[in-house]
Amino acid sequence: MAVEDVEDARIEQPLDAVIRITTANICGSDLHPYEGRADMEPGMVFGHENMGIVEEVGPGVDRIKVGDRVSVPFNLACGTCRNCNLGYTSACLRANPSGNPGAGYGYPKMGPYRGGQAEFLRVPWADFNLLELPAGDQWESDFTMLSDIFPTGHHGVELSGFRTGESVAIFGGGPVGLMAAHSAMLRGASQVFVVDKEDDRLALAQTFGATPVSLADGDPVEAIVDATDGFGVDRGVEAVGYQAHDSSGHEHPELALDNLVGVVRATGGIGIVGVYVPEDPGAADAGSKEGRVPWSFGAAWEKGIAFGTGQCPVKRYNRELRDLIIHGKATPSAIVSHELPLTEAADAFAHFDARDDGWTKVILHPAAA
Repeated sequence: MAVEDVEDARIEQPLDAVIRITTANICGSDLHPYEGRADMEPGMVFGHENMGIVEEVGPGVDRIKVGDRVSVPFNLACGTCRNCNLGYTSACLRANPSGNPGAGYGYPKMGPYRGGQAEFLRVPWADFNLLELPAGDQWESDFTMLSDIFPTGHHGVELSGFRTGESVAIFGGGPVGLMAAHSAMLRGASQVFVVDKEDDRLALAQTFGATPVSLADGDPVEAIVDATDGFGVDRGVEAVGYQAHDSSGHEHPELALDNLVGVVRATGGIGIVGVYVPEDPGAADAGSKEGRVPWSFGAAWEKGIAFGTGQCPVKRYNRELRDLIIHGKATPSAIVSHELPLTEAADAFAHFDARDDGWTKVILHPAAA
């Protein structure tokens, strides 16, 4: 990875806009191609968590204007296909030239669209995709979470079938897991548990009102069942994905799923927003290399647990989450650990990938000195 001078983004189609990026985030999902666990074309620009100011619009754009401050959902969607009309902008049928449902910025198999860890970003179908924000620079570090992790954490809770007053266990205390905890508390959860092995993440979970559960302290299923009077929780959120590790650092792709099946009560629900892939050449065993994860499906079936999976359709939630920020109800910026100029991106990736203490969420500012 390197920071290089490349050709600026430009208008290519009538419905395009070019955004001058003010803030772009490093996402945990970026680490899959960074580590070589997902193929990325050489020269691709990283960055699917983006916001900024509209610099230029194509002749077909009539809602978004030059000078607007906007959030850019990581989903890139046409707005007119069957899935977009049903609200599944995460599975647009037209945006990805490969034919796969779903497209995004700067990510493997999600189309040819360069990411926003750059000075400028091209946004196709701008009128449909962009979310307008209040002018100025207030709430910048909060609004930058609207492109992915805040809606994705919220989506995990929604996929679980959550209802007000229920209890929730979240496996994975990274940015998405922390946003799931924040969302569950905002929605009136009675108890929220966050499971992870990193102390800095668990400390942040407490700031959102969640109970931290460390993998280093023993069996998390036993700990949560004991804390819920033997019943387990009503809902679970999987925010880890296929690179789950135990407390000693060994990888087990089924680990979070198995633990959630153990901790969620019969007839409960689990929302899975951690990334799983159809192919993982870097996996330790032959099945996992083909995307086959052996987990406790029999136990899940016996308990009648319902599952929801898939990428978050950001536009389904981002307006309401924006307004929670504006009115002081939501503070997703609480997870930000580092604000750096874009020139320091490569070093920041190395720290974030190493899970160095305190590197919980990095945001990049291309215009910073």
